[in-house]
Amino acid sequence: MSMEDEVAADKAPKKAVRRAKKQKAKTKRIKKAKLKEGNAGASTAKYPRHTVERALRIARAIIEQNAGRECSENECANYVGVGIGGPFRVEISSGIKYGFLNRPRSGFVGVTERARQALRPQKPGDDIEAMRQAILEAPEISEVYMHYRGEDLPDGSFFENALVDKFGLPLEKVSEFNEIFLQSLQSAHLLERRGEKFRVLDVTSTPERETGADLKRSVGTKIVAGDSCFVVMPFAGAIGGYFQTVYEPAIKKAGLRAVRADADIFGTGKIIDQIWAGINSAKVLVAELTTRNPNVFYELGLAHALDKPVVLVSSNEEDVPFDLKHIRVIYYDMSDPFWGQKLMDKVAENIVSALKNPEEAVFKRVLDSH
Repeated sequence: MSMEDEVAADKAPKKAVRRAKKQKAKTKRIKKAKLKEGNAGASTAKYPRHTVERALRIARAIIEQNAGRECSENECANYVGVGIGGPFRVEISSGIKYGFLNRPRSGFVGVTERARQALRPQKPGDDIEAMRQAILEAPEISEVYMHYRGEDLPDGSFFENALVDKFGLPLEKVSEFNEIFLQSLQSAHLLERRGEKFRVLDVTSTPERETGADLKRSVGTKIVAGDSCFVVMPFAGAIGGYFQTVYEPAIKKAGLRAVRADADIFGTGKIIDQIWAGINSAKVLVAELTTRNPNVFYELGLAHALDKPVVLVSSNEEDVPFDLKHIRVIYYDMSDPFWGQKLMDKVAENIVSALKNPEEAVFKRVLDSH
């Protein structure tokens, strides 16, 4: 072997070692970057990281110690009595997300009119109204509130599963969000305990309204022309009139055709056969449970047998049978001057939700597991 061959042979393993080291270092950098990216995504939270009441602390300090005038972050931290590190900046972020603080210019913090209303109310209820408006605008918290307004919150793990599956919250943030959400709603008098359940009160005076086209698009191809929604409700009395004033407009808004037995099912043959056909052909049902009408419960039994998704509605909890309470129920309060519009919007939303996620609105059978 020549001298050149010996030198080349000697360098070959060294080059291989260097290449291996470079590849190993590159792989390590990629893994580190992916881990960092994953951790960043997991820890990212759009919602305020503090309760609505705690998020007022900085605004309170500025009002009490600086007459409410804007101040630098350093001054602000001194007023609160904390360092200017990460936790303090997160608290500022929470105040901004609730609309209690703003940034008039870089490095400075200001107090909003909403915070003044919450901390220095001029009349009874000003403070509660300010906190309610903060919740209605807070990222993610407002979405969960609007979804469950007028309903009982699902129990324990069912609510936590919904936060992950429906609202896309990272699993590791669910416990924190749950605590912040519940405490904030309680502070704003938006949560009412009913036995072992919590009812989310609907206080929206001007409800968010999607157009019918928006709702239909959100369901996608699950709705086609002529698809129907069968309304199960008493025919007589004031409640019977809700079909034209509330339920039919809500169903149209969701992109479906409203059908009710007495008005829309006709022809020869037995009425029960026609009702069965109407329920069987419907994409979804709406059931008005107020007054515990026996015909309503009979038709619900048919829907149960056909595994049809049903949107349940009632003016009171007493009229909802115990074995139906595992399904979402919309509760409406006729003492609320906006109850009709709120109910219309909520029924439309829940019809769309039932079409997208029918498991939320289908009767669960005890015998299915046997």
